[in-house]
Amino acid sequence: MRRKEQLRRALLLLGVLSLGWTGAQPSSPTTVPARPLTADPAQTLGDPIYPGLGQAGLDVRHYDLSLTVERPGTPELYGSVTLTLTSTRALPEIRLDFLGPAVSAVRWNGRAAPYRVDAETQKLVVTPPAPLLPGQEARLTVVYGGRPGVILDPGFGAAPVGLGWQSVPAEGTRAGANFTLSEPHGTHTFLPSNDHPSDKATFTTRLTVPQGFTAAASGVEGPVSERGGTRTFVFTQAQPIPTYVLGLHVNRFERVTAPAVPVGVNGAAVARRDYFPVGTPASARTAYARTEEALRVLSEWFGPYPFGAYGVALVTPRLPALETATLSTIPPNLNTERTAVHELAHQWFGNDVSPATWADVWLNEGFATYSDVLWTEAQGGDGQAVAARWYDILVQGGSRPLVATREEQLFDRSAYQRGALAVHALRAAVGDDAFRSFLRAYTARFSGGTVSTPEFLAFARAQTGERGEAALREWVESPTLPPLPVVAR
Repeated sequence: MRRKEQLRRALLLLGVLSLGWTGAQPSSPTTVPARPLTADPAQTLGDPIYPGLGQAGLDVRHYDLSLTVERPGTPELYGSVTLTLTSTRALPEIRLDFLGPAVSAVRWNGRAAPYRVDAETQKLVVTPPAPLLPGQEARLTVVYGGRPGVILDPGFGAAPVGLGWQSVPAEGTRAGANFTLSEPHGTHTFLPSNDHPSDKATFTTRLTVPQGFTAAASGVEGPVSERGGTRTFVFTQAQPIPTYVLGLHVNRFERVTAPAVPVGVNGAAVARRDYFPVGTPASARTAYARTEEALRVLSEWFGPYPFGAYGVALVTPRLPALETATLSTIPPNLNTERTAVHELAHQWFGNDVSPATWADVWLNEGFATYSDVLWTEAQGGDGQAVAARWYDILVQGGSRPLVATREEQLFDRSAYQRGALAVHALRAAVGDDAFRSFLRAYTARFSGGTVSTPEFLAFARAQTGERGEAALREWVESPTLPPLPVVAR
């Protein structure tokens, strides 16, 4: 994501927030800061940055989500989700992350099940008729509706931004709109989920909106149905993704298609579609005119594009860009070709190969930032000069070892520029041919899964030897800034 570091410097702090509430009856909005939730570490996933997220032993395989947005531009949504679950240990309770709309029913394998919503720990706690045992599969359905909750992310300076479901009210000739912006842990403001990147899942998403509006979501689009003045759009995300990159959009969109690009797995065609709010000028679309070329350039380095579709959806608030899976979310303040390439690179690094914990987020941002060097070189430019600019930023502003130890480090300059220079150091140490082989082997080995920093370093050693691992480890672990690596051209 091309986001917090740039927004801090530019002071682009305007956001449209959705207010929310929880409980069985309407109440005041539930708004909480993006603090590390505290919980029994035996029950949660024990993330080093957000220790309250997730449930230990729970494995959500699939989310079958149906949402209705009756009045686009307002926060309210209504719907249901069926989670296909299994576990790695006996679970007498299912503890989903949830700070969302009011729950009206919960069913376990089709039968009503007791539940409670704990706003303090942000959990929906469901008691099945018998513990969920390892190897068993169950289906948990939650029906809910109303206003989503809000988790305030303080990382944007003086004006914290609400994570999760965003609402953009109608204004003048502009239609009301909604979309998701959930990194790192905003998905559970509108979706009961195991809201942690280590538990990836597939998704089927149905979005029902009024006639005249278009909905878009992560995945490959299916047939659109119409009934009673509404339209229902269906999207299938067949490859597992983290919950935070689930993208949902509702707006009066112009959907622009382009020829498929044969850079998917085994040469599969990648469907191309972009969504522009009606009235978007041609000048705001030029950043995406070269998406086919970018897909080809990056796939030559990173390996096959991992999903069945790709495009962007433009939004109007000045917020971060986010690599929502198969459909990157781009605001007007970051509507540039560099941002477009950065978010495309995240489809490999973050969406397909995901961090094991939030402390490992540099593995997302470092590789995505490094795409700027590869794209610059593909256009005949000087990639080493790009790396030198990053180095100057770190010399002037300081840096840290790459594994994050606290929340404010997740999206700082070290995660981006120092992470990218770690990748550059590996390339400088082993040469382009070995570097390309490493990238392709890395994405193939961890495709659809997660990786921690120690796993990454061990894999680098196995693929590139002691020299490659040493170059990386210095940038990952050194308390001081290592010398600028130089890739000879």
